Amino acid sequence: MSASELAEEEERRRKRAPWGVIALVLLTGLALIRNGSGEFDVGPPQPASAASADSRRAAEDVTVAAGLQPLPYSVPDRVRIPAIQVDAPIMPVGLDAEGWVDAPPPEDPNLAGWFTAAVTPGEKGTAVVVGHVDNQQGPAVFYGLGALKQGNKVEVSREDGKTAVFEIYAIEVFEKNDFPGDRVYASKGHPELRVITCGGGFSKQEGYAGNVVAFARLTEIR
Repeated sequence: MSASELAEEEERRRKRAPWGVIALVLLTGLALIRNGSGEFDVGPPQPASAASADSRRAAEDVTVAAGLQPLPYSVPDRVRIPAIQVDAPIMPVGLDAEGWVDAPPPEDPNLAGWFTAAVTPGEKGTAVVVGHVDNQQGPAVFYGLGALKQGNKVEVSREDGKTAVFEIYAIEVFEKNDFPGDRVYASKGHPELRVITCGGGFSKQEGYAGNVVAFARLTEIR
C-alpha cells in the first residue's frame, strides 16, 4: 500500500465513531427497523434453538482459515445468502437526523444497508449489514434470515472486486429492550459480520419486538 493510500485509510478510521458509541447507538437505533406489516402468512421464520443456543460458545468452534488476512477498506456493493435466496444490492446507511441507525428505504424490498460507522465487510472488526424483514407489500430482503443454520454462507462483494465469504456460526433473536450491544457489535480481533433484521413478536402499535441477528466469521476471500 502506497503512502497516499495509507494516509487515506488512516483518515477513514479517524472519521469512524469510537466503537463503544456505535454499540450504544445501535442498541437503540435498530428499533427503527420495523416498517413491515407483520401480517403475511404466519410471519417470518425464527431461529431454531440449535442455531441460537449460545453465540459465544459457537464462536469458538469457527476457525479462521490458515493464512487468511483481513482485507483493506472497500465499500460493499452486494450481499448474497444462497441458503435463503438473497441476492441484493447494498447501500450505505448511517444515522438519521434523530441519531438512530438508518435503514434502506422500505419501498424497495430487495435492498440491504451497510452501516458506515463500522468496518467494511472483510476488514478486521465487525461489519454490520441491516435490512427489512417485510414492508407493506410483503416479505423483504431478510425475511428468511431466521431460517439460516450454522455453516450457511454469506457472500459480500466489494468495490475492489473481492468477495468476502462469511460462515454463519449462530443465529439469535433478541428483544429490542434487552439488546446485547457489546456481544453483537464488539470486535473479536478478526473479520466478522452481523446481518440484522426484525423478528420476534409483532404488534401494530410497536412493530416487531426483537431483532434477528446472524453471527458470521470470514472464512474465504475470492
